[in-house]
Amino acid sequence: MTDGVTVRVAVTYMPEQSRVEAGKWFWVYHIRIENHREDTIRLLTRHWRITDGRGMINIVDGEGVVGESPVLAPGQTYDYVSGCPLATPHGSMEGFYTFGSSEGGTFEARIPFFPLAAPAEAG
Repeated sequence: MTDGVTVRVAVTYMPEQSRVEAGKWFWVYHIRIENHREDTIRLLTRHWRITDGRGMINIVDGEGVVGESPVLAPGQTYDYVSGCPLATPHGSMEGFYTFGSSEGGTFEARIPFFPLAAPAEAG
């Protein structure tokens, strides 16, 4: 939890969307954002740090998530699913969301570090 916002992550390797023979591995991740604050918040931007198994880092910044900029009243949650391709069978993701508050100002909520790991037979 960061500043009253909890970010939960569940990740799944997708063998049917991966092409191991071509050096392409793919995961989907499910994010749940929970507003435990007393004010209404709007997700403004995202910042991802994606690291592959070779240590190559890709920074992804953008507005909202999956084309949306959700608003969460106190006690509300927001769920979305997205994906991440890598050129290695292992890697990781972490980052933060920037939120605007109905009380004014902005703040960041941390997206916890999570590993991306294909099963041994897929790597």
